[in-house]
Amino acid sequence: ILMDNELNVTYITFDGHVEVQKYRYLYFVIMFTAYILIICSNSTIVSIIVINKALHEPMYIFIAALLINSVLFSTAIYPKLLIDFLSEKQIISYSACLFQWFIYYTLASSEFFLLSVMSYDRYVSICKPLQYPTIMRKTTVYIFLILAWILPACQISIGPLMIANEKLCYFVLKGIICNSTVQKLHCVSSAVVNIYGLIVFVSAVPLPLLFILFTYTRILIIIYRSSREVRRKAAQTCLPHLLVLINFSCLTTYDVLVGRLETNVSKTVRLIMSLQMILYHPLFNPIIYGLKLKEIYKHLKRLFSQDKLN
Repeated sequence: ILMDNELNVTYITFDGHVEVQKYRYLYFVIMFTAYILIICSNSTIVSIIVINKALHEPMYIFIAALLINSVLFSTAIYPKLLIDFLSEKQIISYSACLFQWFIYYTLASSEFFLLSVMSYDRYVSICKPLQYPTIMRKTTVYIFLILAWILPACQISIGPLMIANEKLCYFVLKGIICNSTVQKLHCVSSAVVNIYGLIVFVSAVPLPLLFILFTYTRILIIIYRSSREVRRKAAQTCLPHLLVLINFSCLTTYDVLVGRLETNVSKTVRLIMSLQMILYHPLFNPIIYGLKLKEIYKHLKRLFSQDKLN
């Protein structure tokens, strides 16, 4: 549907909702509850890391950055989604759609960058323990954090800028959020945009993944030759990172495949998979880091036991 008002704004309709008129309040309550849970769970762990000086180590600082990233990612999607559930028409202006696309992929790329930095931190900590304080200095940590958001933002921004003035022939988007499927709305598919998209995808996903696999292979070789105590400590700090990485990689692969391939996936399956990315993942991170990392879990336990005493 194309709607033009005095400002000549192009609107796009989201076609990914399943029986939204019938279940709008149910959808709203579930998603609103999820959004509150995402903000509270991620913020609790970030606060624990900020308040406790003992946790002001690179590993925990990167975990805090990853959880802040999850909150930003959710905030780019949830408010619009909640408005859509209560609206008669699920529409978005083309410019707002491009902005959501930009935020969605920038923060997803930032997540891979942060996971790469975290694997490097674990690698230096386990494989080069004596050099760790000199390699992972505060300045290095801050540089990594700045790059984690600036690099993806610069890379991703070129895509929406390239297609901002492209002519649209279709105004119905198969989905509930603006992702790479936006390109299917154009009258002519741009080879330049597709090639650039592929370059960005390779640098944002497979390259960090290969780097992470390389660092974890080195870690495994080292801990295999070490004592049981070293093995236990390494497993405690590395396992949460690996679980988060595997989970996020699977969801990202699905998102890219659906965007690229002409798949006739049923609306319900498409909706469920979209919800996995925006619902399950931002909740998965704080659960994994909160329960699997001994230090954070210890502080969480103390926090909730204090509440019970009060």
